[in-house]
Amino acid sequence: MTMTSIAAIALPRILRIGGGASRQLPEVLATLGLSRPLIVTDAFLLASGRVAALQDGLAQAGLASRVFADTVPDPTAASVEAGAAFLREGDHDCVVGFGGGSPLDSAKAIALLGKLGGAMADYKAPHVQDQPGLPVIAVPTTAGTGSEATRFTIITDETTDEKMLCPGLAWLPVAALVDYELTLTKPRRLTADTGIDSLTHAIEAYVSKRANAFSDGMALLAMRAIAPNLRRVCADPEDREAREAMMLGATQAGIAFSNSSVALVHGMSRPIGAHFHVPHGLSNAMLLPAVTAWSAPAALHRYADCARAMGVADESEGDQLAVARLLDELAALNHELDVPGPAAWGIDAARWEALVPTMCAQAAASGSPANNPRVPGEDEMAMLYAQVWAG
Repeated sequence: MTMTSIAAIALPRILRIGGGASRQLPEVLATLGLSRPLIVTDAFLLASGRVAALQDGLAQAGLASRVFADTVPDPTAASVEAGAAFLREGDHDCVVGFGGGSPLDSAKAIALLGKLGGAMADYKAPHVQDQPGLPVIAVPTTAGTGSEATRFTIITDETTDEKMLCPGLAWLPVAALVDYELTLTKPRRLTADTGIDSLTHAIEAYVSKRANAFSDGMALLAMRAIAPNLRRVCADPEDREAREAMMLGATQAGIAFSNSSVALVHGMSRPIGAHFHVPHGLSNAMLLPAVTAWSAPAALHRYADCARAMGVADESEGDQLAVARLLDELAALNHELDVPGPAAWGIDAARWEALVPTMCAQAAASGSPANNPRVPGEDEMAMLYAQVWAG
């Protein structure tokens, strides 16, 4: 594992973590000298009354807000441009992202395009965007993406079905309000998929070639929080202690990979999401066991550390046995949480096979596979896609 001598760490300026943290939005805006927010969310959260509660809190503090609720799952360039146009129609000094990964990623992009202009494709990797747009305050409602603490956003180019990874300090929220109470009503499938997503973030941050002492600490804390609680929250959505641990772990995992990187699972996962509209956490889960098994020989000790942090291997056991236990655990998690394979999800076999070369090229172009402990060629990625299809 190469460790650079200087780790470049970036975090939200303000983190409020705990039950009820979202109700501190007016106070946090005042601290930042902001008063004219645009709330970016989705139709579900609008219909649920959650957005109204957020607006009521602002109104009681004398703050007027507007709402853009037309974000879409796997946000597209077109959906973000519509949000940026809506932003420019008002006199806003900040954007509040309220929701899961898609509204948060949309909020980041809307805050940037609304102020700086241009097209989303101008900002995709290898371009690094550090000059910020409007300040973003992130209020996550799922324990998964960690987007509230990352210097990335992911937007789909709907003309090419490419999930564009956009890196840089511009995408890092200035504040994050991490309130586990917002996750108590999450359905089981979403709970499972977002939970596996955050576990993947932590594992990949730890085994990444760009890992450092700071990201390592966050990644291990995240694994310790997530692994013992993932089954608990899926079994009992009202388990507050487990929900709180999952929410904290998701944020810690986001901090970890934002200050290290993701790797091969994410590189191969984004094209599955873009072409077949598989939710991001679910496509990660489909890939995680096979990619981990293929990658582990190149970083045996690191993967063994993951197994120990997750509580599936004992400190006294050797690395080889610990990694075997990790692989067993990842397979068991997918089985117990009813993670479908691509065929069971309803993907057409011929279309999958036809798109494998494109998916391999898009995965490689994102840069994430190059951070993996074992770096694949496109032929090896094709072999892994075939393994995942075969189950």
